Amino acid sequence: MISEDVQSSIDMIRESARGIVSHGDLSRVRKLRFTDPGFDRAVWGEMCDMGWPALRLPEDKGGVGLGLLPYCALAEEVGRGLMPEPLVPGALAAALLDGDTLAAHLAGDTLVLPAWQDSRDAIGPEKPLGAEGDKVSATKLYVPVAGGADAFLVIGTDGAALVPADAEGVIIAAEKAQDGTTLARVMFDKAQGKVIAADPRPAFAEAALATAAYLLGLMDSALEMTVAYLKERVQFGRPIGSFQVLQHMAVDLKLELEVSRASVEDAAQMWDRDGPTPETYAAISRAKARATQSALRLTRETIQLHGGIGFTDEHDIGLYLRKAIVMAAQYGSAECHRRAYAALKPIEEEA
Repeated sequence: MISEDVQSSIDMIRESARGIVSHGDLSRVRKLRFTDPGFDRAVWGEMCDMGWPALRLPEDKGGVGLGLLPYCALAEEVGRGLMPEPLVPGALAAALLDGDTLAAHLAGDTLVLPAWQDSRDAIGPEKPLGAEGDKVSATKLYVPVAGGADAFLVIGTDGAALVPADAEGVIIAAEKAQDGTTLARVMFDKAQGKVIAADPRPAFAEAALATAAYLLGLMDSALEMTVAYLKERVQFGRPIGSFQVLQHMAVDLKLELEVSRASVEDAAQMWDRDGPTPETYAAISRAKARATQSALRLTRETIQLHGGIGFTDEHDIGLYLRKAIVMAAQYGSAECHRRAYAALKPIEEEA
């Protein structure tokens, strides 16, 4: 049960998000596709002005001090509009920064993006930082919108290092992703940086759940668009939404969405109540696996419900599938989180 204070915060966050997130109008998203860095720095500045990257930080660090559940509500709203701005990476970096660097990051003056992924599918860094003094040597994969970074927070299993994006020894090799944004391989060859002592695991768990919430918003918007289409499209003199088989498909997708929502909200409430424990890490992995699987299924089937026009790039419904493919892999695939869940919550043998 969500308390009145928390629900009030969630309602306020959703209302404020509607001032930036364009529901139903993806023209801005289309304009930014296949550009570098792939997002609007001015919009990112507005998000910082609203305090979004600081939502989870305590007040003594310049944050808002809200729980994970309100943060997930915000990520869901951002997902509804398929916003390419790096909310989740930006919030992850904020959780590990401090001092003047954190203040500049939260103000939107300096964008710090985390570079952490060591293999194709992971829920966190798998290798030590690789720092010798203030020199960082590492190769990090799949860094989103890396061309927009002023600095990178290179994260290993044993800590992190802040490295300016224009530092000598930093090489960014970016490739276009399915949704029109970029994912980069960033190489650090004895690049000078500032080492930061930090335990990154809680921040990565929160990033995974926020990504699951983003997928929730994406699913909700895609299904809403599809239901509206079923009511408008006429065949054989009747709206196709009156055909029972299509009604059943839409209901099944709605159930898929709501089960994912329940899983995300349950994990967020557990985290807010109990903090990082094996049980809450398991709940987050369960929620991310569920939301990932559901988003891929729902976006594929909403395209089918649109018929032939759904397979064209001109129709917006395809943008949801493209974004789902990219977001599904971030902070761990469904399979990766299922393995993590199994390790944390092993199945008990029957007596």
